[in-house]
Amino acid sequence: MERLLVRNGLVIDPLQNINEVSDILIEDGKILKVGKNILDHTDKVLEAKGLVVMPGLVDMHVHLRDPGFTEKEDIYSGCNAALVGGITSLLCMPNTKPVIDNKDTIEYVQKNAQRAKARVYICGSISKGLLGEELSDFQEYKQLGLKAVSDDGRPVANHEMMKAAMKLAQENNLLTISHCEDLSIVNGGIMHKGEISEKLMVKGIDRLSEDLVTEREIDLARTTGTPIHIAHVSTKKAVDLVRQAKKEGIDVTCETCPHYFSFTHEKLLNRDADYRMNPPLRELEDVEAIIKGIQDGTIDCIATDHAPHTKREKQDFLKAPNGVIGLETSLAASVRFLVEAGHIDMTRLVELMSVNPAKRLGIQAGSLKPGLPADITLFDPKIQWTVLPERLTSKSKNTAFKFERLTGRVKYALVQGEIAYVMRY
Repeated sequence: MERLLVRNGLVIDPLQNINEVSDILIEDGKILKVGKNILDHTDKVLEAKGLVVMPGLVDMHVHLRDPGFTEKEDIYSGCNAALVGGITSLLCMPNTKPVIDNKDTIEYVQKNAQRAKARVYICGSISKGLLGEELSDFQEYKQLGLKAVSDDGRPVANHEMMKAAMKLAQENNLLTISHCEDLSIVNGGIMHKGEISEKLMVKGIDRLSEDLVTEREIDLARTTGTPIHIAHVSTKKAVDLVRQAKKEGIDVTCETCPHYFSFTHEKLLNRDADYRMNPPLRELEDVEAIIKGIQDGTIDCIATDHAPHTKREKQDFLKAPNGVIGLETSLAASVRFLVEAGHIDMTRLVELMSVNPAKRLGIQAGSLKPGLPADITLFDPKIQWTVLPERLTSKSKNTAFKFERLTGRVKYALVQGEIAYVMRY
């Protein structure tokens, strides 16, 4: 059995209360030992001096676009992009073509994921065909190893159906993830409703769209005693609702994305569709509320909502589909806008990007404890770099962080003890 020693890195593992220069000994794809000056026999040494060594990141909100939209992304290209960003495990969303709501499509994803280097977990659709009319077969999902259910991209409008789905999901050990959006309020809006949308004379999306459905999901969780995870939180009120629900003991968690704590709707003044996503970029008070929620534990996870679209699709500001990519920039953007800005430290960031999502999904990740798979991210915090879209690994280049200076690059990503990615430049 081959042994690999990761030597002299700053190891950060909140679950083991480790934040010091240490070594990690890996054997047969699993972590064997973590400690200082490990002198055991090794077959290979990976020098990590000057690097931050953390559990592989877990992104619980990714659109791989496969099957059906592989001109935008596919399972293999998406996983390669994930590794560039230090993400070793990801949860793929079901709004593909066909929708991930049946055994054939699930097995297609699972088969293609076998040749990818990152770990792919699957989120099945709550309703068949994402139509909101009939529940999918959650028992089959459980048998096939799925981890979550969501009608991401659109809400389950029917309250009783959502209530039944949450109960059924809990019975089958599936996490319910809610895309909180009231489509009757959206009503054709393409960006946040506010001063900028008025200046551009385009239809906006009121915060109520997100806030009302967030409140409904929390009420359903309270009534049923079932867990709920709120996707891509972007408003001050949504943060407040989750904070209060947690105080009440309701089993609610939530995520946000780097663009929601980095930018405001002012980014759309130049009418660039690469800054259009759903939910949209909001106002400064929302950004500040997101950051506060990250600081005080209201927000549990940072995900990307990686949503690739082709360059041609994104050319027309008014007609472009919503969504931005984020797998390759999420860690470095979080370091710049959260850690470098003094809002949180690296230990808290590891909790948000690895520990908490792994725990909520119930997967073997999020720690460097002996016995766990050796999924490890080695990050150089000293590198300053500018995001150049054409140099990104993803098939699509629609990043909201284009031309931004970010802090830190992933130098190595290990999956099951194998070096799955080495920084190219």
